[in-house]
Amino acid sequence: MSDGKIGTPKEVSAGEGRAAMTPDSALQLQKLGYECVVESGAGVAAGFADALYREAGVEVVKTAAALWKAADIITKVRPPNATEAKRLTDEKLLISFFYPAQNTEQMELLAGKGASVIAMDMVPRISRAQKMDALSSMANIAGYRAVIEAGNNFGRFFTGQITAAGKVPPAKVLVVGAGVAGLAAIGTATSLGAITYAFDVRPEVAEQIESMGAEFVYLDFEEAQQDGAATGGYAAPSSPEFREKQLAKFRELAPDVDIVITTALIPGRDAPKLWLADMVAAMKPGSVVVDLAAERGGNCDLTVPDEKIVSENGVTVVGYSDFPSRMAAQSSTLYATNIRHMMTDLTPEKDGQVNHNMEDDVIRGATVAHEGAVTFPPPPPKVQAIAAKPKETVPEKTPEERRAEEAAAFQQQTKNQVTLLAVGGALMLLVGAYAPASFMQHFIVFVLSVFVGFQVIWNVSHSLHTPLMAVTNAISSIIILGAVLQIGSGSFLVILLAAISVFFAGINIFGGFLVTRRMLAMFQKS
Repeated sequence: MSDGKIGTPKEVSAGEGRAAMTPDSALQLQKLGYECVVESGAGVAAGFADALYREAGVEVVKTAAALWKAADIITKVRPPNATEAKRLTDEKLLISFFYPAQNTEQMELLAGKGASVIAMDMVPRISRAQKMDALSSMANIAGYRAVIEAGNNFGRFFTGQITAAGKVPPAKVLVVGAGVAGLAAIGTATSLGAITYAFDVRPEVAEQIESMGAEFVYLDFEEAQQDGAATGGYAAPSSPEFREKQLAKFRELAPDVDIVITTALIPGRDAPKLWLADMVAAMKPGSVVVDLAAERGGNCDLTVPDEKIVSENGVTVVGYSDFPSRMAAQSSTLYATNIRHMMTDLTPEKDGQVNHNMEDDVIRGATVAHEGAVTFPPPPPKVQAIAAKPKETVPEKTPEERRAEEAAAFQQQTKNQVTLLAVGGALMLLVGAYAPASFMQHFIVFVLSVFVGFQVIWNVSHSLHTPLMAVTNAISSIIILGAVLQIGSGSFLVILLAAISVFFAGINIFGGFLVTRRMLAMFQKS
């Protein structure tokens, strides 16, 4: 495959405002050794005029046909349509959203033509690939925008207010699915002052939800749910029993919630139906349902893709599938950055030549067609997906076990001390057998000072001194003990030096404790 030129055509899908290349990303791609080319008008809907691309050193061509002919690597947002697919050859690489599980016919067609296809929606969710995770980038925007759209169709404040004209209760928001989009929706709803509830089939996300100020909706269900780490960080299909419990809980919540935002998707499947017609019927007039899974059939029974409808009981159901496109400038910037990071991995030498390394977890996982073969589905990545494991509960020890442990620790401590004294005594005897009497006198004073100094200081409460102070106070205590023992000496010089040692060591010890107490007082709550 001949490499060296990356091109971005204007999106042909109706209403799509995103661009797969921005002037900023083009500058970074050029540093990797590539020439950049865009179709005229490709970035206009996202706020990037042709002139901005030219300033960034990008070639602007007039037609889509010219773009597809000129570029060796095509970067897009939406999957190619039939016309675009015909323009791909065995010398070209396509990088775009592709949804291979729902687009098998086109995937086989492109593989038959020998084209290479990297699906940005198939980037595995491992730590190293986060910078290329376009699904997360777009979901983050969609979650935020969903709350804004809900607010636009909701007739009250999100936050509660008490005014001279009366009291306004806070809105109650339920977010179904706490993936990237769900967490973004939770963060936005709570920041606007709403009382937010959230549900997810993965139990490990409860802590994340609660840390954001929302309440996790628990089910009274005994069956252990699958950890998200086993499914690439995504949700897995639930058992029929779990589903019934889940729907029963939603029916219980429906009359009380004002806004429902559904984000539940299972890779390779149609969106599960979670908010049924009877739940919509149970909601208060003026309530809003925003279905972020509308493109895949919707989580709500009443969802009409790309439309906003009002139910018989006055509930607005929003089924837009273009939430990221409604914030085209932001989403284009993030998506173009995801693609730029993918190109960085594909160009390790920064020489403008693609190295399609199928041994790389990320590249292999995202590649759905390569060298004339369909490469979907990929093998599981060697590195486990990002997913927090539930905390292991450590059983609390019984009083008998604690007493047994304390007794064993005391015995071990006694054994260590006796051993230390025996070895120390033997060494003292050995030294005493050969050393002169004057040396032994001073040596015994030194040994006693070290032993007593460390014992005294280390038995002081930890809250009264820092580890650093503990060491310096121990050394000072050795000095002061040795000096006190030497004050009774017959030599005036020895007495003077001992007195000076006592003075300075005393300042260090008592001053150290005073400083530590003042430091602790600074951090105490008044």
